[in-house]
Amino acid sequence: MNSNFGISIALLKTALAATTLLFALPPGYGQEIDFGDHRSSTLTSKAWDALGGGNLTAAMTYVEKCISLYQEEAKSMQASLSTFPAQEPREETFKYWALNDVGTCYFIMGEVLMKQGNTVGAKNAYDTCARDFSFAQCWDPKGWFWKPGEAAKQKSLELEYDVTTDQPTNADWPSP
Repeated sequence: MNSNFGISIALLKTALAATTLLFALPPGYGQEIDFGDHRSSTLTSKAWDALGGGNLTAAMTYVEKCISLYQEEAKSMQASLSTFPAQEPREETFKYWALNDVGTCYFIMGEVLMKQGNTVGAKNAYDTCARDFSFAQCWDPKGWFWKPGEAAKQKSLELEYDVTTDQPTNADWPSP
């Protein structure tokens, strides 16, 4: 057998393995993350866009950046409230920018973790959103505010119970 033939087969196998690996990478893999102006609204919008595009790695990177930069301000804003800020005029709600964006980012984090199959992590993210940022509101481009904390609370409850049987999930059953 010709030694060049053996080398050619080895190179072909390596190329095939590399091609298979390349197509198995998640969407957006290797793309540079652009934090833009680093504003909380920019990071949150980019996280939504990445989640919608299936780029879970980028979505998680954006939410983690927003949370790391603005969580303390968001907690202060949350502590200053005893009820939701007025939704009209919109500027009243937008005054709580850090709270709104960090709360929304915890919700997005829950969505990312769910898509990755990490239900425990997702539940923790949803619980953090509902508990620590309950007065967060998110502007929907269709023209209204929605409340990530309320949506997160519902998602967390769904993770606790199998909604089709109204029974606790296996994780809730005591060990034998």
